Amino acid sequence: MCIGIPMQVLEVASGRALCADGEQRLWVDVRLIDEVPVGGWLLVFAGAARERISVERAAQVSNALQALRLCEQGGGAEIDTLFADLVGREPQLPPHLQAQYDNNRKQDD
Repeated sequence: MCIGIPMQVLEVASGRALCADGEQRLWVDVRLIDEVPVGGWLLVFAGAARERISVERAAQVSNALQALRLCEQGGGAEIDTLFADLVGREPQLPPHLQAQYDNNRKQDD
C-alpha cells in the first residue's frame, strides 16, 4: 500500500522541489504537477508529488496519519480529536450516488 504524505514546498528547481514534512526534508519529483509554488502543499507518494493540496487538506491527511500512529501504539479516545470534521455528522454520499439514490426513491413512491 502506498500512503500519501502532505509536504510543504520550500524550494523549486527544474522538475523537483525541496519539501518538508516536519523535520524531514526531501527532494520530490514534481513533473506530474502543473505549478509548484514555494509555500504550497503537495501530496507525495514514494518521492513523487501527485497533486497540489490546500493547507486544510494537508492538515486532514496529517491528522489521519497521526491517528494511524496512535492506533499502532494502542491509542484510543484522543483519536476522535484528529477527525473533528467527521465527528457528529452523518455520512454523505458523493453527488453522483446521491442523485441515483434520490432518483430511485422517486421511482419507489
